[in-house]
Amino acid sequence: MSRRILIAHIVFSFDVGGLENGVVNLINHSNEQQFKHVIICLSHYTDFFKKIKKKDVTIYALNKKPGKDYPLFFRLYKLLKKINPDIVHTRNMATLECQLPAMLAGISARVHGEHGWDMVDLAGGNKKYQLLRKLFVPIVKQYIALSKEGYRYLHETIGINEKKLNHIYNGVDTEKFALKQAINTTLLPESFYIQGRIVFGTVGRMAEVKNQIFLVQAFLKLLEMSPNNNKHLRLLIVGDGILMQPAVKLVDDFCQKHNTDNHWVWFTGQSDQVHDLMRLMDVFVLPSLAEGISNTILEAMATSLPVIATNVGGNAELVLPDSTGYLVDVNNTEQLAETMLTYINNPSLVKRHGDAGRKRIEDNFSLNTMIRQYEQLYQKVIN
Repeated sequence: MSRRILIAHIVFSFDVGGLENGVVNLINHSNEQQFKHVIICLSHYTDFFKKIKKKDVTIYALNKKPGKDYPLFFRLYKLLKKINPDIVHTRNMATLECQLPAMLAGISARVHGEHGWDMVDLAGGNKKYQLLRKLFVPIVKQYIALSKEGYRYLHETIGINEKKLNHIYNGVDTEKFALKQAINTTLLPESFYIQGRIVFGTVGRMAEVKNQIFLVQAFLKLLEMSPNNNKHLRLLIVGDGILMQPAVKLVDDFCQKHNTDNHWVWFTGQSDQVHDLMRLMDVFVLPSLAEGISNTILEAMATSLPVIATNVGGNAELVLPDSTGYLVDVNNTEQLAETMLTYINNPSLVKRHGDAGRKRIEDNFSLNTMIRQYEQLYQKVIN
């Protein structure tokens, strides 16, 4: 058997997140006769690493200091010389500069992926980051854009030749995320299980760019718009982060205003049972300020959930309006509440859009297709 190709995946950290989940799926399902993997974290990693099932995957943490930590690149250089990977695969702006020590370490097969945006670079509009991307174009051998929007941005704004550009959608595990599996009704409060309930839900780290505050505001507005449905409406928010406290306060203030207890909204915090929690939802909502190709939208559609998403980034590439869900404007609270009300008033629409979403996943966003495209790219950049 010929020697396996060793790929070093460089990420800023390895914590709960869509980017990290994509790395997990790629490693777990890649051909282990052809490829071997290591993960290098510029900062740290968590128990999320345990989701990787292959036993021969090593993870390193370079423990980046806050702010500028220039010695970090020397530590990375030494580590790359030690492990001598065939391919280095960096992801997003946080690791782009790692292409330089990879080149100096003699690694000729270098790949960079653009997954999405953060608060300081919404839609790639940060001029400083645009300049940095342009400076690194001669160093990076091949680029991966997860969305068509990202592909156009790299080609038209950054000026990357299309010969160096690849468009690979995220894939989703259609077996893991499927309604046919048993529903675990013990995961949520008893108040969620009343007859005729409709559960709106979202999944994601509670960071500014994910914008769960917008969803909470719209849901509370929905309660005021549709008082006859109040006892049946529920909101499930899966995730944790800096927006948790202000989101909880919004709900508490609403309950105090109306002199009632909260039996509508439940914050689960961080959970490793996302697939089980999704099966308890009726409609999935993604209120983000910016997105690449959202793993949670793909997972929701695979779970046969209709999806309401903000019309940003790659969301419009996934959600087909009035077919698999709806697109709404960012922070348009009334529009989101009205769209949620559409599903309340048309229960048959929930199943129709959910079934259409599941079929769209099976036809276009399978995990096998994603893995095959990554493996073909790795072979291409090696050759």
